[in-house]
Amino acid sequence: MNIMDFNVKKLAADAGTFLSRAVQFTEEKLGQAEKTELDAHLENLLSKAECTKVWTEKIMKQTEVLLQPNPNARIEEFVYEKLDRKAPSRINNPELLGQYMIDAGTEFGPGTAYGNALIKCGETQKRIGTADRELIQTSALNFLTPLRNFIEGDYKTIAKERKLLQNKRLDLDAAKTRLKKAKAAETKSSQLNSARPEGDNIMVNFSYMLNFLHVKWLKSEQELRITQSEFDRQAEITRLLLEGISSTHAHHLRCLNDFVEAQMTYYAQCYQYMLDLQKQLGSFPSNYVSNNNQTSGTPVPYTLSNTIGPSAVASTGSLVITCPPNLSDLKDSSSTRKARVLYDYDAANSTELSLLADEVITVFSVVGMDSDWLMGERGNQKGKVPITYLELLN
Repeated sequence: MNIMDFNVKKLAADAGTFLSRAVQFTEEKLGQAEKTELDAHLENLLSKAECTKVWTEKIMKQTEVLLQPNPNARIEEFVYEKLDRKAPSRINNPELLGQYMIDAGTEFGPGTAYGNALIKCGETQKRIGTADRELIQTSALNFLTPLRNFIEGDYKTIAKERKLLQNKRLDLDAAKTRLKKAKAAETKSSQLNSARPEGDNIMVNFSYMLNFLHVKWLKSEQELRITQSEFDRQAEITRLLLEGISSTHAHHLRCLNDFVEAQMTYYAQCYQYMLDLQKQLGSFPSNYVSNNNQTSGTPVPYTLSNTIGPSAVASTGSLVITCPPNLSDLKDSSSTRKARVLYDYDAANSTELSLLADEVITVFSVVGMDSDWLMGERGNQKGKVPITYLELLN
């Protein structure tokens, strides 16, 4: 019974507090009550926290779109995450394309130029798909997870304490309003008492009313001191939490660096895979008869003055690279020139010379040699080198 009485009293007190806050909030909106303003520093911290939350959500959602463009796949991953279960592994787009290319090349015949090229391209696409999978996993762990932890953890705590601060402010302003009304009523009663109306009973009644209002004023004043203390304490708690936003920014900066490093690794891997693929495709004959017995080689115009980059063009039939003018002149003469190696190259057989990027070798032409190759010499080592990996030096 005592516990029930206590619960009823607590429920009544909570209902009274809620009603008091609702009245205070409504009067503030109508301009009929004063509002305690937060200090400028706290307001700036609140604004910074809200701004951080908004932009973190936007960055997080767009990063998820970047890493997984398929919205159905994102929804499925979200459901599995909420169920605390691991999402089933699925083949990604580069891997699927690679598998199609390998299957097509196998059916056309690995012995044909087109079939062999398709198989090599398919294997490269599969490696790119594996790199893409690693990028998604690394980015999710090192970038998306910390952002999500802030939104679902730290910011929820900040929002909870901010709501408590708002309630304490309403309690404080409601106490101020009650004290103001009690003082006004006591002043008015004092004025009426000073008029000295006739009759002892009337005087007793006025004195009693004055004493009652004075007690109510003292009670309101004590309530104001309590609510002011609670408001100040809650403001300090909220301020300490909000000052942690700067540490959050520093942590997110480290996570951003990890994300950039993951992207850099991914694109570097893809670039190396494509360089290797270009090297393999470049080892095909310059012109060959395609599967439908039609020659489809198309020269690639050279637009740079001295170097050939990795952007060679491969048609469905063949890959033909046109030499830059200075290399063409070298092939027509018997002179030797110094050349800088642009990319690493592994010799396919004993007639070729392996190369390291940025090393300088001596090159010269040999009569009857394929148009895509020169003879290279490094000390006592000598062998064929592909011209697409060289930059002649003046």
